[in-house]
Amino acid sequence: MSLFVKPLEDLKIVVFGTGAIGGSVGAWLLPHHDNVVFVDRGEIAQALRDTGITIYHNDIPDEKENFSVQVIEDIKDAADADVILLGVKNYSLEPVAKSIKEVTGDHPVIISMANGAENQEILPKYFSKVIYCIVSYNAWMDEPVQIGYQKKGPLIIGTPDNSNFEEMEKLAAYFSKGVETVVTDHLQDAVHSKIVINLTNSLTTLIGHGFKEISDFSLFHKLLPNTLYEGVKIVKAAGYKECKLGGMPPWILLWAGATLPRALTKGLFKKNVGKMVMSSMSQDILLRGGSDSEIESLTGYIVDLAKKHNVSSPYNTAIYDLCKENFAKPGFEPLDVTEVMARVEKNM
Repeated sequence: MSLFVKPLEDLKIVVFGTGAIGGSVGAWLLPHHDNVVFVDRGEIAQALRDTGITIYHNDIPDEKENFSVQVIEDIKDAADADVILLGVKNYSLEPVAKSIKEVTGDHPVIISMANGAENQEILPKYFSKVIYCIVSYNAWMDEPVQIGYQKKGPLIIGTPDNSNFEEMEKLAAYFSKGVETVVTDHLQDAVHSKIVINLTNSLTTLIGHGFKEISDFSLFHKLLPNTLYEGVKIVKAAGYKECKLGGMPPWILLWAGATLPRALTKGLFKKNVGKMVMSSMSQDILLRGGSDSEIESLTGYIVDLAKKHNVSSPYNTAIYDLCKENFAKPGFEPLDVTEVMARVEKNM
């Protein structure tokens, strides 16, 4: 089945969900495509109308770019969408997919930018033309549609069976006018490589990194590398291979951080931690006081994978259990790093 019935320059591209990722990708496409529409509601929709989208690079925060946008609050007003960029997380995906399908039928190409693999189970129930996008950069929203980012892309796109590969390459070349976009023929490796990196989010949210001072940095230095390298061992046991994701730490570095004496890696660890920004999970839980998070799609998924393949997972299991116990509490306060380490040791 062909993905597109129109030339790429004639497509109507709809960005559904204007968070940090949807907003930045949409903004980068705007100067190069005449028909980009944003769908959102409430405070976000009003900010889009009033001020458009403002984005800036973390290293040069005074050099901001502002883009006026077309905004609608109901997908019914974009029923003729040719491409829908889904900037929503997996925990919101099922009702969003249903609502889009009711309006657009199976016409649009759906590009999901969610972390994790759960979207591969949800979206094919509603759509036949689905592309999965691994977002290989960090971005955040200071206030509604005021977005900062660490680097511009890349986006990695692919399909589980590598169908429509040539058309995806054309789409990637077209998107690359605004943000570097490449096609992978090893989608599952790319997805699972990103999940490993995203394991950072659960731990840093749980202990409030960027929100409060870490009481024992040496424990943090032990927890984070071991959590990530444990994730590497789990996805390797499940049969996945490393996929290099532009700018994100390679598995050899995760191995070094977890196995070499911490005296040797302390300087590099501090440098990398200094570059870290608050994850979307931290923003959702700590800044906005929400209870929904990607914990199931990321750490929960890894813990289940570990059980399935008989891999020990004391770090990720402890973090998952503590997140489940604490995130839903009203007025969640981050735990001390010593509490997290104590739970890990209990699991060993």
